[in-house]
Amino acid sequence: MVVINLSRGWPNPALLPAAALASASATVLASPSIWQPALQYGPDEGFQPLREHVAHWLTEFYQPRSPISPDRICITGGASQNLACILQVFSDPVYTRNVWVVAPTYHLAGRIFDDAGFAGRLRAVPLDAAGLDLAYLREELIAAEFKASRELNLTPEYKPKRPWRKIYKHVIYATPTFSNPSTLTMSLSDREQLVRLAREFDALIITDDVYDFLQWPAEPAAQETQPEHAQLPRIVDIDGYLEGGPSDEWGNVISNGSFSKLIGAGMRTGWAEGMEKTVYGLSQTGSSRSGGAPSQFSASMVAQLFPTRVLQKHIKDVLQPAYAARYKRMMSAINEHLIPLGVTPTAPRGTAGGYFIWLQLPTPLRATELASLALREHDVEVAAGNMFRVQGDPATEKNDFDNGMRLCIAWEDEDQLEEGVRRLGCAILQVLQKR
Repeated sequence: MVVINLSRGWPNPALLPAAALASASATVLASPSIWQPALQYGPDEGFQPLREHVAHWLTEFYQPRSPISPDRICITGGASQNLACILQVFSDPVYTRNVWVVAPTYHLAGRIFDDAGFAGRLRAVPLDAAGLDLAYLREELIAAEFKASRELNLTPEYKPKRPWRKIYKHVIYATPTFSNPSTLTMSLSDREQLVRLAREFDALIITDDVYDFLQWPAEPAAQETQPEHAQLPRIVDIDGYLEGGPSDEWGNVISNGSFSKLIGAGMRTGWAEGMEKTVYGLSQTGSSRSGGAPSQFSASMVAQLFPTRVLQKHIKDVLQPAYAARYKRMMSAINEHLIPLGVTPTAPRGTAGGYFIWLQLPTPLRATELASLALREHDVEVAAGNMFRVQGDPATEKNDFDNGMRLCIAWEDEDQLEEGVRRLGCAILQVLQKR
C-alpha cells in the first residue's frame, strides 16, 4: 500500500494558484517600473505597493475600528523568518525572563526560540475547550518577576539601546485562530485578558495569524456560503482599542501573517502588523538593513494579485470550498471509523478552519505508540500529540499531549483522507484488542 500522509501540514499542489503567479511574474518582468525596484535590495519595510494592498485587504477582512495604515505593515520573508527577526529586535536572552507558549503549539517554533537564546526557558500555557489557563499564566508571571528581582535582572545586558528597539520582559507566543495543532480558537474574553496581562507584565504577544482566511461553517448541513469576514478581532486589533488603546508607542502585540497557506510556502512572503514604531523597529533587523526587504521580488509578484482581486477570489472560490469539503469528508470518516472506538475530535462551534483536526484518544491509548504502529503496519502517517509539547518545560502535567493526535486535511486528496482515517481506525482497534 502507498503511505497516506495525514501529518504533513503543506498545501495540496492542486490548490496553489500557479497560473495567477505566472501571470503576475510576467507582469513584473515586462514592466521596467516594477522589475527594476523588484530586483534591487528594496526598502527595509518592504515593497511599498504590497504594504498598501495588505493594509487595505486586512482592513476589509478584519473590519477593525479604524482602517489599517500601511505604516503598520512590514513585509517579511514569511512567518517563521519573521518570528526570528522579532526576537532579534525585541527580546534579550537574559533580561527577557521566559517565552510563554500557548500549548499544544506549532512544533517547529521551538528551534527559533532556542536560536534566540531561550532554550530551557519556554513555558506551556494550556489552551483547551474551556479556554486559556490565564490564572496559571498570571501566577507564573508573578513568580518569574520575583525571580528576576532576586537575581537583580533589572536592565537588558546583552542588547544595546537603540531608538528603534524595546526589550520586553516577557514574550507570549500563540496561534489564536484555528491553532496548529489543536484547531481551537481563543475566545474574545481570553484575548482581552491576555492583552491586559501583557500590559501589566511588559510582555510582547506574538500571534501567528496564518490560518484566519481559511474558514467555513463547521456543521455538515450548513450552507456552502463561506464567511467573508473574521469572526473575532485579532489580538493586535484588541491592543489598539482596549481600555483606550496601547499604554505606549510600542504596544504589546505583533501580528505575524503569511501567504504560505494561501498561495504557496515557497513564495517566502508574509507581513507583520503592529504599532508604527514597532513595525519600523522590526524593519531595522540587521539582516534587513544589510539585504533590504527579505522577499522583495516575491513581494512584487504577490502585489499583482490584489488590483484585480485574484487573491481574494482564489481564497473565496477555491481554498474555502476545497478545505471545507476536505474537512467535512474527514469528519464524516472520523464519525464512522473513530468515534465508535472512543476517539473524540475537537468540535469547533459555528466556524471551523485551518489545516487540522485534533483528536483526543481514549484511555489507555498513547499517541506515540499508536502513530508508530499506524505507520509501520497500516501505512498511514499521523502526528502524535507530544510532538507539539513545549520543549523544555518541566511542568509535565501542563505539557503532556500524548493523549492527542493531529490530522491534516490539506496535503492528501479527499479520497485519501477518508482511507487514511479508516486505516487509523484499524490501528486503534488493533491496539485496543491487545489490551
